[in-house]
Amino acid sequence: MAELLIKGADVVVTMDDAQRELKGADIVVRDGVVADVGAGLATTGDIIDAAGCVVTPGLINTHHHLFQTMTRAVPAAQDAALFGWLQTLYPIWSRLGPEHLFTSTQIGLAELALSGCSMTSDHLYLFPNGGRLDDTIEAAREVGLRFHATRGSMSIGESKGGLPPDALVEDEAAILEDCIRVVDAFHDPKTGAMTRVALAPCSPFSVSRELMRETAVLARDKGVMLHTHLAENDEDIAFSQSAFGCRPGQYAEELGWVGDDVWHAHCVKLDRDEIDLFAHTRTGVAHCPCSNCRLGSGIAPVIDMQAAGVPVGLGVDGSASNDAGNLISEARQAMLLQRVAHGGDAFSARAALELATRGGAEVLGRAQECGQIARGFRADIAIWDVSGVESAGSWDPAALVLAGPTRVRDLLVEGRGIVRDGKVLSFDLPGAVQQQNKMVRQLLA
Repeated sequence: MAELLIKGADVVVTMDDAQRELKGADIVVRDGVVADVGAGLATTGDIIDAAGCVVTPGLINTHHHLFQTMTRAVPAAQDAALFGWLQTLYPIWSRLGPEHLFTSTQIGLAELALSGCSMTSDHLYLFPNGGRLDDTIEAAREVGLRFHATRGSMSIGESKGGLPPDALVEDEAAILEDCIRVVDAFHDPKTGAMTRVALAPCSPFSVSRELMRETAVLARDKGVMLHTHLAENDEDIAFSQSAFGCRPGQYAEELGWVGDDVWHAHCVKLDRDEIDLFAHTRTGVAHCPCSNCRLGSGIAPVIDMQAAGVPVGLGVDGSASNDAGNLISEARQAMLLQRVAHGGDAFSARAALELATRGGAEVLGRAQECGQIARGFRADIAIWDVSGVESAGSWDPAALVLAGPTRVRDLLVEGRGIVRDGKVLSFDLPGAVQQQNKMVRQLLA
């Protein structure tokens, strides 16, 4: 049996059902699973010294567009709202190909890993110049994070009243055929799966009503989850009311897009009835606070959603609308925004960390195996060095989002070391950064 011991952590923030925080604790990991948590544990395997560290479950990211790490801080899009931002970037994205998808996924996953993230979803909804979902899955396997790849789609281009250019949309029959292909080829439903696939039309304004409905039927036939953007900003609400004669939540319900196998990104503008609908059906939400701020979309009603019983996780969103992919920083931003909206005592540091761990696990359908440090859970573990300047003077080192590092010291996924001493171990990250910068220069030419 492969075994290791994480020894002598200042605090282990378990995020278990009892919300235990264990001082001076150890963790035994055996065959990729947490075997024991407590004090004075021993092992015959390797030892990771966690003195001076806070240990948490690996963070979980529920919404990203990893290809967008190729287009950060594009000048013409820096100050645009959502629809204008998209219209600026679509022509650039149409020039991407398989090599861009592979490298940008590597870079984005490494950035997430360095911020303590052990599992992420990715919403890839455009496939220019021969690009395929396969390119991102291959990159994720090399990096070593748990990866929920979503086969996105756009089918209504500008000539039919949609937002994306016609060059970036696909035939709907071909979309459904490829959805079947990627699920059959890559989706792993087993406990401990490293790769899962979900189906994810980009948004109600870029695909037809028929494709939304048929995708939902196909996903349930295949036993996979559903994902899209919903109710992101005021423009989104206005479009839904004009095009469909109803609000986004009503549209989702009509087409079968509610249930515990569905999660929607953003949901900034859900009203009371929509929140109740999502709570009743256990429909999940990926909350993306930095992107919502960056695009001026608003503050999502996270506290109201949680109080009603809506599963809510955290997402960094695409790097072109966030310009960063740091999940622990995203948790801090989530906390701050809810305090702005509801008061200084409304959302604690622990609540923010729970959003980034247990919340994400529930949204992605992994609540029984990820998001906690507890016996039988997968050994996805983040080790944070709190002996440095960021935590100096802190009376509560476990309150990481108030005063703590934003870069993890060590990260384990399925018990395997992905980050050690602040460096990614699984692939040549400096080489990938160099390659991506070269590609960006070519796009600028």
